Amino acid sequence: MKIVLTGGGTGGHFYPMLAVAEAIRDLVAERKLLEPELYFFGPNVLDERALFDLDISFVNTPAGKVRRYASILNVTDALQTGVGIVSTLIRLYQLYPDVVFSKGGYGAGPTLIAARILGIPVVIHDSDAVPGRATLFAAPFARRIALSFDGAAEQLPVPLRGKVAVTGNPIRRELRTPAREGAKEFLELTDHVPTLLILGGSQGAQALNNAILEALPELVQHYNVVHQTGEGNHASVLQTAQVVLDKNERRYRYKAFPFLSPLALKMAAGAADLVISRAGSGSIFEIASWKAASILVPLPGSAQDHQRANAYAYARAGACTVLEQANLTPHILVAEIERLFTNPKARSDMGEAASRFARPDASRAIAEAVLDVALEHAA
Repeated sequence: MKIVLTGGGTGGHFYPMLAVAEAIRDLVAERKLLEPELYFFGPNVLDERALFDLDISFVNTPAGKVRRYASILNVTDALQTGVGIVSTLIRLYQLYPDVVFSKGGYGAGPTLIAARILGIPVVIHDSDAVPGRATLFAAPFARRIALSFDGAAEQLPVPLRGKVAVTGNPIRRELRTPAREGAKEFLELTDHVPTLLILGGSQGAQALNNAILEALPELVQHYNVVHQTGEGNHASVLQTAQVVLDKNERRYRYKAFPFLSPLALKMAAGAADLVISRAGSGSIFEIASWKAASILVPLPGSAQDHQRANAYAYARAGACTVLEQANLTPHILVAEIERLFTNPKARSDMGEAASRFARPDASRAIAEAVLDVALEHAA
């Protein structure tokens, strides 16, 4: 049995795809099936070690972004996508897998088109409250459609809803449960001081970073601050933090990381009393699995404004508060943090709502669909 995984190009597509691959490996072992050959077709690899650990072979498939504004890059990216479709057709024909699983994103486009042409069965998952372009394109010919948010199905044509399952967003096994014991020691945080965890998504968040830095002298007076800055922003964030905290006696309470490894993120989640994050679906479902109170700052202008839709869907469940980036001033941010820390019941209620929102079996549910379709095709 051969299974092709596709999607990209951000961590919000890549890491949930790996969670499904983990679950496929687990199910195959449980059902005593022959180990499948797993392949990742995409334009880039965000974590080569993770692919190696799961024995997933990488096949480079060029893909260009589709922008909603006029740009010369649309021309060059269209050419790149054309090359990607041709090369993917050749590779898929040679491999002829039993199923293609798409996690969405521009990186999935060439593989989905090639699978459609070759008649290879497709299973798709969309992370967001607003289905993305790849999902809308593939939904008519996909065998199964998995969605993270309840309301997303309503945005698909009625005839397609019969093959939809709302599964939640897959989360890697190692991140589902926060590590509370020893977390503060691991991160060298001050004991008996509440902890803020700042997550800007896989690419960082400049506006969120700026607001945190401006508020930092006040925040470290009352909290430990664990800040994932994004690798591209880390040097400038550190430089600014050193300036604003230069004479602050509690500057040791600020811990900045370019990227939190799974172990470090698990520890940070265990230490955190409040999470401040962008509103990508991956971040939301990780926070929900941790049963953590949160403030979400959706990225304005994200594709189909999906982060805003995600944030408000989560807020309607009672699991977070939403702070629009237009209102993201240091004063308002600090005031909202203080409001939640002076109202422990509000944070507790958020944590309980987050737990109800979480779908810890998402990876397994999607993996079952992928395997079922693959076995039907192989029969």
